[in-house]
Amino acid sequence: MAIVLAGGLTACSVDARNATPEEKTFAFGGETLDVKAHGIPTDLVASDREDVKVTRWFDTRAGSSKTLRWELKDGALELEAGCTGLALCDARFEVEVPRGVEVLRDGRKTDLRGRE
Repeated sequence: MAIVLAGGLTACSVDARNATPEEKTFAFGGETLDVKAHGIPTDLVASDREDVKVTRWFDTRAGSSKTLRWELKDGALELEAGCTGLALCDARFEVEVPRGVEVLRDGRKTDLRGRE
């Protein structure tokens, strides 16, 4: 019985790595960007661009109520992706930031590694 249950859970699992990515860009002219990802895995990348580009991967199963939000306001980039109730979901983000911009993660300094 435990094997059947474990197999059933595996069949219902979700993985954001398998999701189709969605992208959104935000005009940005500031010197500091505070990325607030609310515990969602988020890669921060220094990039040769003038705007901020966010890529989101989100996977959920039918019957779940989604909570999706990405907005940039007053130097704070708010990223949310989740589900409520009896639901399974998984999310991750990548944020490309112009080189030279100071980046905070939830109000704390962080280092960025530029792409080679």
